[in-house]
Amino acid sequence: MPTAPRPDQASAPAGLPSIEVAAVGETMVVLCPAPGEPLERAERVAVSVGGAESNVAGYLARLGHLTTWVSRVGDDPFGRAVVRHVAAAGVRVDQVCVDPAAPTGLYVKDPGPEGTAVHYYRAGSAAARMDPATLADPALAGARVLHLSGITPVLSASCRALVEHAVTDRPLAQAMVSFDVNHRARLWSAEQAAPVLRDLANRCDLVFVGQDEAETLWGTTDPTAVRELLPDPETVVVKDGSVGATALVRDAEPVFVPAPRVTVVEPVGAGDAFAAGYLAGLLRGLDPVRRLRLGHLVAAQALTSSGDNAPVPPWAWFEKLIDAPDDAWSPLDLTDPGATT
Repeated sequence: MPTAPRPDQASAPAGLPSIEVAAVGETMVVLCPAPGEPLERAERVAVSVGGAESNVAGYLARLGHLTTWVSRVGDDPFGRAVVRHVAAAGVRVDQVCVDPAAPTGLYVKDPGPEGTAVHYYRAGSAAARMDPATLADPALAGARVLHLSGITPVLSASCRALVEHAVTDRPLAQAMVSFDVNHRARLWSAEQAAPVLRDLANRCDLVFVGQDEAETLWGTTDPTAVRELLPDPETVVVKDGSVGATALVRDAEPVFVPAPRVTVVEPVGAGDAFAAGYLAGLLRGLDPVRRLRLGHLVAAQALTSSGDNAPVPPWAWFEKLIDAPDDAWSPLDLTDPGATT
């Protein structure tokens, strides 16, 4: 399968800057009552925006990469809020189609003593009407990376066809295809999702999967066993939360990098941030160890902030830490203000 081309290999149509990463998927408006307040008793809710693929694009943009978000929104106030939010992160939104015949997706959080439940209102959404033609715009031709997730194929038959087209027909011929498994149990069961996500992931170049996802879907927590289930990608990255992550590159020994210690404020979006950091390392030509370190460091920004898109430090901060000796990285504690100075 193709690997990511060098910057001088990627080209866009005349007059357009070359896109580094095109991220495809649904982004929704999120409604959330005050922490601990059940939705049925809430008198006010906070309005925010959330979407796995646009999160990845946003973090990559903050890290200095040219990204575009490819999707559909309704011709409604929620759709305009979503587009404004994604654009504010520095992501190009000219590949977003405004659909006058379908609404923008919505999900609502319901805090409770057992945790936060999520209620989706996305059936028949504008994004669910994406199809293979979504990737036909010539402006996408020079993208170096096409990033997808396992959320999109469950949204509708046409969205499933879009992902199948992306990973099989390779309409962005120069792009490496990146795939985050991102199993959402509220959308489909493990029994339904397991064979589909395995098949789609195995046709990509780079796969991200959580160790917990791998256990739920395929009954294994061993990164090597996950790699055996996905033999065709160039790289499979297995994430094990606060423990660390393993990169299994074809024809190379597995590389494990422990995660630095952090004080978790909000875990939502950390997986997207990790993927963005790893992709940024790949685009910059870093080796697997430094890619994993960068993934951990960007994920740490998400874990220690509220909301789906946290600010990121200057590149010099990341560069110093990803180049640290192993004996300095392993005990790294980002809760210590002096650890990164």
